Amino acid sequence: MKPNPSKKLSSDYPVQPQVAVGAIVFNDNRVLLVQRGKAPALGLWSIPGGSVELGETLQRATEREIREETGLTIKAREPVFTFDVINRDENGRVRFHYVIVDLMADYISGELRAGDDALDARWVSPGETKSLNMSEKTRHLLTQKFGFGE
Repeated sequence: MKPNPSKKLSSDYPVQPQVAVGAIVFNDNRVLLVQRGKAPALGLWSIPGGSVELGETLQRATEREIREETGLTIKAREPVFTFDVINRDENGRVRFHYVIVDLMADYISGELRAGDDALDARWVSPGETKSLNMSEKTRHLLTQKFGFGE
């Protein structure tokens, strides 16, 4: 089957759901978070990650996305959490639809910096999570699955 150029995947108004990954990275009792610089989570703090490219494994995509978004080198491990992000416009059309697979990951090296589509990136302690404008999925994941924060 030949690819149809008119069916090119786009993050805005996609023709099908997009697969994305996130990396849950802990280091010295802190978790790696980024402040999103683009919709649908503009301004919210969340687990860093991004889209899976054709031919990439979940682990390779996670490692690439974290390097692009934070400057860090990680080793991605197993998936631990999967969820949907479906955002509709005022007319009810699906503007964004992501299936996100979060993987555990180990910090290997690198200097933390905000890159790619992140406004900010930081290592966050459990006490700091209360004051951050965090996505509900991230807050739920950190508190319910890892007992981190609140």
